Amino acid sequence: MAKPNYSYEKRQKELAKKKKQEEKRKRKQGKKDAESSDDPRAAE
Repeated sequence: MAKPNYSYEKRQKELAKKKKQEEKRKRKQGKKDAESSDDPRAAE
């Protein structure tokens, strides 16, 4: 019987985590940009 490839599973988990963090960072950046463009006081 073949043994499970834990390093592959770990790598996939790390990639998924990294992708999720990147999406979260982009979402926060987009939110920050939207707030600064909507708020006239931010241009000061």
